[in-house]
Parts: sequence; structure tokens; C-alpha cells
Amino acid sequence: MIKPPKTDNPKLARQRRLFLGSAVLQISCGLIFASDVVVEIGHFSSHSWLELIGVVALTFGATVTFNQYRHLLHRNSKIERELDAASGAFHAVLEQHFCDWGLTDAEKDVALLSIKGVPTSEIAKMRQTKIGTIKAQNAAIYRKSGVSSRAELISVMVEELIEGLNPNLQSAGQRPESLTQDQVFMKA
Repeated sequence: MIKPPKTDNPKLARQRRLFLGSAVLQISCGLIFASDVVVEIGHFSSHSWLELIGVVALTFGATVTFNQYRHLLHRNSKIERELDAASGAFHAVLEQHFCDWGLTDAEKDVALLSIKGVPTSEIAKMRQTKIGTIKAQNAAIYRKSGVSSRAELISVMVEELIEGLNPNLQSAGQRPESLTQDQVFMKA
């Protein structure tokens, strides 16, 4: 029996319980139909043949559904692992850039919140400081990182991650800028 992975999402847990409940219901109905066919095995009629076809179809449908469920659980686990790895990689990229740029702890906090898309006024509230201070820290971050806006700051991080995601680029020693547009589409 497949045990669904534990989840903190109550809606997802409810959906999984519903799916497993319906699978149990299908199996139960299949057993009832199969037992009815077995009882009539001595004197088959056209109705018995229809029941047998129904049992085979129900068994086939339940088997396909169960296999798809297993496949989706496996795929979901793989995607979650990859997402965790990407999240860790993104954090490592952030930390490395912040260190390379020589950001102060306060600037690191402001840069992280800016990358997350938090508005300047909200950052000021969260850090219990004035908007002007956050603007000055953003200016220092942009100067140290060699960018001129929040969008450019984000693009520096995303570009680094995208380079790291394509093993063909790394193994060939190529950087994305050296690829033609056709090569980029062919790699995708």
C-alpha cells in the first residue's frame, strides 16, 4: 500500500484522503462484482458476461488510477527535492554576492527584502527605521553591486541561477551571452 507523504497543507491532505477513499471504494465495488461473477460461474448468461466485462474494466481503471497516483507522488517528491535544492542554491548565491559586495548586515537585510519584492515603506516599518534610511541603504547596495535598480539587482541573482541550471553550458564552459538565440532555443 502506498503511504502518501506527510504534508502541512490541510487542503492537500484532504484531497489525498479523498483520492485514497475513492480508490478503496473502487476496489470494494470490484470485489463485490467479482464475487457475483464467481457465484454465477456454473451458469453463465449474457448478463454474467456483462458483469465480467464490468469487473475487468473496473480492475483496469483502478490499476491505471493507482499507478498514476504512484507516479504523481514520485514526481511530486522529486519536484519538492529540486525546489529545496534550488532554494538552497539561491540562498547560497545571495550570500556569496552579499559577501563579495561587502554589504553590511543591515544592507544584507534590506537587499534580501528588496529582492523579495517588499516595498521600501514596508521595509522601513519592518526594520523600525525611516524610509530615507532604507533609500540610502538601497543606494549603497546598488553602488556596491554595480547595478542601478531593484530589477537589475534581481536579474543579477536570477542570471547566476540560470547559468547554474544548465549542465550543458557548464560542461562546455560557455556562458549564456556567447550563445546565439537559436542555440538557446535548441538547448531549452
